[in-house]
Amino acid sequence: MMNTDMPVLPEAFLARMRGALGEGEFAAFLQSYARPVCRGIRVNTLKITREEFEKISPFALRPVPWEENGFYVAEEKVGRHPYHFAGLYYSQEPSAMSAVPALEVRPGERVLDLCAAPGGKSTQLAQAMQGEGILVCNEIVSSRARILSQNIERLGVTNAVVLNADPQSLVPVFRGYFDKILVDAPCSGEGMFRKNEREALENWSEENVRMCAERQRAILGFAAEMLRAGGRIVYSTCTFAPAEDEEQAADFVRTRTDFVLRRQEKLYPHKIEGEGHFYAVFDKTAERDGNAEGGSAPRRRGALPLQKSNAPAAVRQAFEAFCAENLTRTPSGTLFCAGEAVYLLPEGCFSLQGLPVLRAGVRAGEMRKGRFEPSHALAVALQAHDFRRTVTLGGAETEKYLRGETLSSVAENGWCGVLVDGHPLGWGKIAGGVVKNHFPKGLRLLK
Repeated sequence: MMNTDMPVLPEAFLARMRGALGEGEFAAFLQSYARPVCRGIRVNTLKITREEFEKISPFALRPVPWEENGFYVAEEKVGRHPYHFAGLYYSQEPSAMSAVPALEVRPGERVLDLCAAPGGKSTQLAQAMQGEGILVCNEIVSSRARILSQNIERLGVTNAVVLNADPQSLVPVFRGYFDKILVDAPCSGEGMFRKNEREALENWSEENVRMCAERQRAILGFAAEMLRAGGRIVYSTCTFAPAEDEEQAADFVRTRTDFVLRRQEKLYPHKIEGEGHFYAVFDKTAERDGNAEGGSAPRRRGALPLQKSNAPAAVRQAFEAFCAENLTRTPSGTLFCAGEAVYLLPEGCFSLQGLPVLRAGVRAGEMRKGRFEPSHALAVALQAHDFRRTVTLGGAETEKYLRGETLSSVAENGWCGVLVDGHPLGWGKIAGGVVKNHFPKGLRLLK
């Protein structure tokens, strides 16, 4: 099958690629633009195993070689399926799955995704952490940070703090704090040309490549200051430009003698099934004397103050009463109040004071007239066995729930988990055989 919507590529880009690849390989590179774009999903192992998903998958699946939970799919629109709303998978371009495995994240570590929106790599990191440790996901653009926050919620990530900050502003707070850092840097987007992404094509110029390289150099420098000795940075882009890729990596280790370049990889669409991508792996071998501003020695691991619970006794009692009545367990975490909102912060969470926080841990719910009312985020962070009452959907009922319509149930009155094939979609509240729909209006399918 041919790609009938081939992009018109910039002449200067083509000239550079011809010089870099040589005539023979350049011809193969150009031919790749006539092939269909690659689409993929990544199974969310925080909710379901790869093997379990393969048994129920509504899509034909082919494994992605570099991500054990990644699959190629042919379907163009995978976001309307109930499994998507239940957070069982994330729609992600296959090549974009390549960088996170190189970071070798482990449960219990402190991990930073410095340029995190829309959340594909953040949620991939969260899966590797298995709910243990602290994951900080930062995005400087507020509109993109909100999308990031929504994806973190949908996939049931419980140990993430989402920030909306300039990377430079985080350095004084987190100096030497993180074990692992991902820098999926803003770039010229040449690797996305094959998808005919209008924004990348319209904004491309040799000047923009140089501007991106300068910005990436600064962001890498900020990341370096926030990494502990012995930690690792993975730097990635979706571009082919050497100034943003190999030259950027070489310049970093030339100026930062406390780092070594372990390896780097460039993915070309004529060599693999996927779009263009690049990543480089850096290990920090030692602490530098002083810091970037010439001040005192860098902050050591564990030096940040922890966030204590600020929940009044009344909030704590209301939350515990709700859990006792409607759940089989009380979810773990530090209760934290922000206005009427009640959060469950992950264990070992640093103080949030003064930080531009969009979400921290799980937004458990809100206090309404002295009673605790659960949020959608809590429902999708739980498993089916955590609910005392459940309503299992099938066929047309699933569509009705996702459209916000009421359902019926013979279960006893109270809050219930609404399930699709055993996986939570959200909350319902049963009263007299009627299930009031609490699926968020902003997420509902259009009628």
